[in-house]
Amino acid sequence: MNSGTYYVYILTNPQRSIIYTGVTNNLSLRILQHWENRGNSNCFTGRYYCYNLIYYEEFNYINNAIAREKEIKGWRRQKKEELIKRKNPEWKFLNSTFCDNWPPPKK
Repeated sequence: MNSGTYYVYILTNPQRSIIYTGVTNNLSLRILQHWENRGNSNCFTGRYYCYNLIYYEEFNYINNAIAREKEIKGWRRQKKEELIKRKNPEWKFLNSTFCDNWPPPKK
């Protein structure tokens, strides 16, 4: 079992109407990748502009993080919203917590 720091995270779009759940070992890089994919119709987060972090959990083992991601993905939207509201009641975008320059500068 690999140990380190792993994150289960939930993103939303600017209108807060779409929810996406993922897992990663580098949350700042993953958020930037979602940002760079915005507008890309070939992936869910790109198609729906999901790049705003609204929830995350930390894990020491990848197997635990993957199990939690699968658990959350299996929930109905209402239960996901309740989870988010317990930690982030206003659904504030948390990107700047992990990304130094947010939004990223234009290339």
